[in-house]
Amino acid sequence: MITRQTVGEKLQAYLNDEMTLQQLVNWAEDSMVDAEFDDADVELLSDIIGRIGVADVEEFRLYWEDIAEMFERLGYRAAVELKTA
Repeated sequence: MITRQTVGEKLQAYLNDEMTLQQLVNWAEDSMVDAEFDDADVELLSDIIGRIGVADVEEFRLYWEDIAEMFERLGYRAAVELKTA
């Protein structure tokens, strides 16, 4: 079951370099075909996951603003934390 939290965690994993863009896109594509969405948020989740699913196409790249907006729509506020390397 895909929920708001599931999508938020995937986006967070991508931003934290725990998954690549291609892994995120593959997850989104697979989810659009095989996964069930939370009934309360089907439209929202399918819209966001559909957008993630095309992020590997140059014209549809994900920018920080896009991801921040996705977080907001999911009910989160994105913030940046800097760490030393």
